[in-house]
Amino acid sequence: MAYYQSIRRDRKTYPLGNQAPGQAGWIAQRLLRLRAMLNGDIVSRRDPNSLIVGSWNIKHFDGGRKRLPESYHYIAEIIDHFDICAIQEAKDMEALRRLKGLLGPNWDFFVNDQTTGHAGNDERMAYFFNRNKVRFNNLIGELVYPRDELLNGEQPSRTPFFASFQAGWFHFTLCSAHIVSEDKPGKPTRQQEIALIGKTLKERAEREDEVHIFMGDFNQDDMDDAGLVDLKNMGYVIPDFGPTNLGTDKKHFDHITFIGPQDEGDLMESGRVDWHEAVYTDTDRDAYQQIAAEIRDAPNTGIPYNNWSSFYSRWRTDEMSDHLPIWIEIRTDYSNRYLRAITELGNE
Repeated sequence: MAYYQSIRRDRKTYPLGNQAPGQAGWIAQRLLRLRAMLNGDIVSRRDPNSLIVGSWNIKHFDGGRKRLPESYHYIAEIIDHFDICAIQEAKDMEALRRLKGLLGPNWDFFVNDQTTGHAGNDERMAYFFNRNKVRFNNLIGELVYPRDELLNGEQPSRTPFFASFQAGWFHFTLCSAHIVSEDKPGKPTRQQEIALIGKTLKERAEREDEVHIFMGDFNQDDMDDAGLVDLKNMGYVIPDFGPTNLGTDKKHFDHITFIGPQDEGDLMESGRVDWHEAVYTDTDRDAYQQIAAEIRDAPNTGIPYNNWSSFYSRWRTDEMSDHLPIWIEIRTDYSNRYLRAITELGNE
């Protein structure tokens, strides 16, 4: 369970009250809203022998304007309802450590190095996992391709990050990716990056007889985009989460797909977390106007926004993200299947 002690005890950071942003009661009220949403969508419906795998592109975490303290609690609350979560666009190690502190001692994380250069945007990727639910299987790495497999002479724009885990009977490998955001002449396309990574993971899944989960921000416009079609043709299971970006264009950016042995990888449920219905809601807009002005960057510090009503939707994405978190529930207990196979040995 996520930690809330600082909200109760740290009066300097969280003053008493429940009528204004940042106050202890205000944050607690919204955490209760968020918990009710997550409990209804995930906890109350999940099977006890399952694994909840999440993925979230957390906008510039935390490499832009620093988030308000309350935002960290909301982000931690969401991730705490997953068993393991891949994070894209990690920027600042201190932000990751702060998040881990709010998740508590049963959680751990690891992170890859920055992908430098313009396309890489100095981004990292991280895995957060609940050690009570998931065990790290000591395999971790990045997908780096030989010269003859490069896309137009280049590696993928952000280095795909993979790691192996176990939950119950279920052995699996995750690969988190942040696919290039747009196609440019002479550069690897979104379809090419997705197909290359997908082919690699398919081959690994066949060789190791283990489910491989390909996940992250694929930057696909809709479910019929070429990259997703390629994965489907390879045999990947591809749930439809609906649009996951918070812009007006409603794109199907984020995905959790998987491939592997046919007797494993049973998809049970999938979904997205519409956090803006519980925190930083439309009805909270006016309450944040003054605090938004106070934390503006120089030279605009303290200057009110000209049109707060229209800017608020964008502002809150800097506090949470411009992407929605997504998750799948996958079966982890194959003991009945295993025992049935033993009963049939005498019939061979």
